[in-house]
Amino acid sequence: MVISDRVKNMPPHFFSSLVKKVEAAKASGLDIINLGRGNPDQPTPPHIIQALQEAAERPDTHGYSPFKGIPEFRNAVADFYKREYDVDVDPDTEVAIIGGSKIGLVELPLAMMNEGELLLLPDPGYPDYLSGVSLANIRFETMPLLEKNGFLPDFDALTDEVKQQAKMMYLNYPNNPTSAVASVPFFEEAITFAKENDIYILHDMAYGGIGFDGQKPVSFLQAKGAKDIGIEMYTLSKTYNMAGWRVAFAVGNAEMIEAINTLQDHLFISIFPAIQHAAIAALSDNQECVKELTALYEGRRDVLIAECQRIGWDVGAPKASFFAWLPVPDGYTSESFADILLQKAGVVVAPGHGFGNHGEGYVRVGLLANEDRIKEAVARIEKLGIFSRSGI
Repeated sequence: MVISDRVKNMPPHFFSSLVKKVEAAKASGLDIINLGRGNPDQPTPPHIIQALQEAAERPDTHGYSPFKGIPEFRNAVADFYKREYDVDVDPDTEVAIIGGSKIGLVELPLAMMNEGELLLLPDPGYPDYLSGVSLANIRFETMPLLEKNGFLPDFDALTDEVKQQAKMMYLNYPNNPTSAVASVPFFEEAITFAKENDIYILHDMAYGGIGFDGQKPVSFLQAKGAKDIGIEMYTLSKTYNMAGWRVAFAVGNAEMIEAINTLQDHLFISIFPAIQHAAIAALSDNQECVKELTALYEGRRDVLIAECQRIGWDVGAPKASFFAWLPVPDGYTSESFADILLQKAGVVVAPGHGFGNHGEGYVRVGLLANEDRIKEAVARIEKLGIFSRSGI
């Protein structure tokens, strides 16, 4: 059988290799504490499940959805952005319904770029951004996210050639994997840069519902001029524990939204209508479940940071998302350190190099185990004798 070059040239999937290592460790009998995953560990709130059940019993939800999603869902998205961010969104022209933000992130280059054009990507960044590069047969350049810059890109560091050739740029805050946050002034700086260089912006806001210490992450669309050159993608996976439901949306620039919708007209027939009704309940009903989830992650964060500092691991507290981006001790690479934690302590973390060259020197730790298991994980690491109270 002949497989297409497009499939043959797909990049290896970073998380698949991590999963293989974890499965091998489990098979050897190790009790594994998995802090390397990005899959929420809590159930979907009951009122959202009830909305799905009620909608699924209605015969009118059993047929094809409208290609652009049901109008009620698009209206709920517009209402959500007005309530949460005081941003006006036209539900008919500025909203695209997507079967999970991963699909949107991968398909956007197909909708917006021609072969050989240049995409700017954050480094470190979500590995699946590269899937869109491969499928669209485009080029990419990375924007280093450095700790000294608050893990924000330095646009001035890009060469004139890159600025001139770039067609589109991806941003992602709260950031995966670094957990860094961005401000409205930063987004305004990005918009100015993009307008000066004729670059479109995609802001990936997958973790937008999870902010700590009373600070709510801001939306890219809150920045002046954002809709002139960009869109934002928001998934229900993290904010509402709906990862397996595969439902998300993009909002913003009408031409970019139309490009997404046109491409999706040829690929999908939107999402099962009953899931769309459940998404409406998630966005529109009481948001106490979001507050409770954020408080849960913040409590886990506080335990993780306190325990790490107790054993001499000099780490900072993340401000958002359900990840912590922790420095690797001297003498280790991110992969060798992650391998030792897995093999010697049964603790899974994601090595930073899997997120890009500038992820080297860090590991990503997920706040996706209860507080007791987090304490146990750090206690196991302590027994390895790698750290001391003097730091790393």
